[in-house]
Amino acid sequence: MNQQLLKKLQAITPEEQAILDGRLDIQKDLYTDKKDFIIDSRFLLSKGKLIDVRPHTRFAHFPRHRHNYVEMVYMCSGSTVHMVNGTDKIVLNEGDLLFLNQNVTQEIEPAGETDIAVNFIILPEFFDRAFNMIEQKNVLRDFLVSTLSQDTSLTNYLHFEAQNILPVQNLIENMIWTLTEEKSGTNTINQTTMGLLFLNLSAFAENINRNHPNQYEQTLVFSVLKYIETHYKNGTLSDIAGELHQETYYLSRLLKKHTGSNFKELLQQRKLQQAVYLLKQTTLTADSIIEAVGYDNSSYFYRKFKEKYQCSPKEYRRRTPPPQAVLSL
Repeated sequence: MNQQLLKKLQAITPEEQAILDGRLDIQKDLYTDKKDFIIDSRFLLSKGKLIDVRPHTRFAHFPRHRHNYVEMVYMCSGSTVHMVNGTDKIVLNEGDLLFLNQNVTQEIEPAGETDIAVNFIILPEFFDRAFNMIEQKNVLRDFLVSTLSQDTSLTNYLHFEAQNILPVQNLIENMIWTLTEEKSGTNTINQTTMGLLFLNLSAFAENINRNHPNQYEQTLVFSVLKYIETHYKNGTLSDIAGELHQETYYLSRLLKKHTGSNFKELLQQRKLQQAVYLLKQTTLTADSIIEAVGYDNSSYFYRKFKEKYQCSPKEYRRRTPPPQAVLSL
């Protein structure tokens, strides 16, 4: 991390100075006015802001709490120990990233002076705008987005080991810099950066929740969804089951449990998503698109497309004309 920025984040805050002067506990009234320790975004975000950043409070145990926003924790240097949902112990090392949705509980062991973490306070609507800038949907991205949803029944945190992934570190450092500098007109920059960050999360999905025994099922689901993303044309459940050394029936059950769909349905969804992308971004014929996304039966494609989008591919393209230049596959 940029040393000038790191030095700024290392500065002792008034709250931390009170702890060093002898106060033993966290000042809860800095975070909420409720009896239940639910950290309130109103105490941390200026009016009208969708995102902000603050250094994690060091030198004291941070008691069990929830948030009424999405929190993203980034470890700039050193390490911190988090207990999530009362059972999952997560050690964040330098470069690690942790997303927590509004359903998760968290407590944090005392951090030392050189253990520098930053907490991003993010309102859910910030993600809506960021993801609208990503033109091409995919099943893995949709799963990641649902993880940050308040009402999700899926995994409610994402631990991403990113210490060796330079693009992720650069994107997060850019957001920290723009937010701490408090320059005007940076909201669009941060929304775009967040979209790029999630594109990278999708590309390195095997690094998510990788070493958490209680998240073993979700790790397998991430792996299957990433496989579908890149093998939608002719991928099979047996192929990915072989790669993961799992039984096909077990993977099928996990997918249904965590996504509500089986492998065939997810593959179908991804094919249609790609077909829509090609309709919008190219001038390829419908027959060429059918072949490109891996359908052998054109009648079946047309039927499934109409079930999904309530119109034919031709009608869909008419609503969203493609660009003049033909994109090559």
